[in-house]
Amino acid sequence: MTQALPKLATFEQFIEWYPSNGMQYELHKGVIVEMPPPTGEHENVVGFLAAQITFQFLQMGLPFRIPKTAFIKIESNNSTYSPDILVLNHNNLVNEPLWSKQSTVMQAESVPIVVEVVSTNWRDDYYDKFRDYEEMGIPEYWIVDYAALGGKRFTGNPKQQTITICNLVDGDYQMNVFRGDDVIVSPLFTQLKLTAQQIFDSAL
Repeated sequence: MTQALPKLATFEQFIEWYPSNGMQYELHKGVIVEMPPPTGEHENVVGFLAAQITFQFLQMGLPFRIPKTAFIKIESNNSTYSPDILVLNHNNLVNEPLWSKQSTVMQAESVPIVVEVVSTNWRDDYYDKFRDYEEMGIPEYWIVDYAALGGKRFTGNPKQQTITICNLVDGDYQMNVFRGDDVIVSPLFTQLKLTAQQIFDSAL
């Protein structure tokens, strides 16, 4: 369960406050939220997917990069997120006023794809970030629920390991669900040959 610190903050206050204590924090509608420490399984999935995605954009010759730590600032509701995998279009970073000093992006043109690997705070990924990434206009959003932590409306009944890929169409996310031996379909990485089960197995 995420722990909310009792303080409302602006983005500038959040960045200035951000401690170097090894913990990860986000700003949710002005509230500084301590994120749950990642498990080894969670980090295995993140590392596996980051390698797979990097291979795809290198093969395609795209000017993309995955930073170690970076933020997405949602201007409409004073939120700032640090995704598990944030793919950046390096060519657009010159247009990002906060990038050089605060490693923060605000434009959809800078974020071709974002990936959240679901933890115990699953509502953040399925509700808040879904809404905010959609409103911002990020073209592709992956919700990787390798432990079937999300609600039954997302993971089925009984719950199953699920990957939801959200593709922006006319301003709205179209959600496609993948489980088991389903081959992942990415609108951006059309040559990706990967099943949902291969991603789930990478947690071990």
